[in-house]
Amino acid sequence: MKNEIDWLPILIRCRENVKKRITPLLENERKQQLLNLGIGAGGDPIKQIDIEAEKAIVETLVGQDISFTLISEESGIREYGENSGENYVTADPIDGTTNLTRGIPFYATSIAVSKKPKLDAVHTALVADLIHDTTYTAEKRKGAYRNNQKISPSKQTTLEEAIVGIDLNTYKAREIAPQLTSLIEKTKHIRHLGANALELCYVADGKTDAFIDIRGKLRTTDTAAAFLIINEAGALITTLDGKRLNTKLHPKEKLTFIASANQKIHEKILSLIKRVEA
Repeated sequence: MKNEIDWLPILIRCRENVKKRITPLLENERKQQLLNLGIGAGGDPIKQIDIEAEKAIVETLVGQDISFTLISEESGIREYGENSGENYVTADPIDGTTNLTRGIPFYATSIAVSKKPKLDAVHTALVADLIHDTTYTAEKRKGAYRNNQKISPSKQTTLEEAIVGIDLNTYKAREIAPQLTSLIEKTKHIRHLGANALELCYVADGKTDAFIDIRGKLRTTDTAAAFLIINEAGALITTLDGKRLNTKLHPKEKLTFIASANQKIHEKILSLIKRVEA
């Protein structure tokens, strides 16, 4: 019987190789990184730095003689090795590419590993802040960690004092804004930082109290790793109906969610959004 792969050290190595690969490109970001090189599998424009980050991940895994199926926002679905169906690696090589190309210091690498291409099958995850040397990791049933220190979400239950992230970045803003009006009126501290995987980790880590995306635009490649980190930290992430979030892992698969630090604040957010929908 083949030995089980110890994935976490391998994902850490992927993170290091991504940083090495993109560092030279960052020096020329204004000249090179603003150029689009086509449209990726997820539907967004690809930049050279996205391609290089993905190459760093693939080369690391291939160098470890691992068979896997890559599910990537950039290249789509690709198989590597003789037994590619044994492992699925879902990656957003650069989460927050727009921030990176404009010099805004908030972007990350997101990598999730599963035995099946399903969100609830993810068993190992990493989201690495590439600016602040902060890495979030999780393994199923082993908790969630920031730089090897166990993390937990906040106990904030009052919306008036909560910090709530809301992604309104969409052409459908006029349609979804009414659903969020009651929530926004109750909340003084609204944020959106531009790298959704990392923002979800902030909920897991207690830095923020909730993060909401009801656009139907965010892909599972953006959320796969943070999904496990949220759950292992003890926070919640559900559909708008409060149901368990699960979907297939695919570059074109999209989802909506509410992620909250605890049950009480989660219920308050759900009730405010549902009130508009009713």
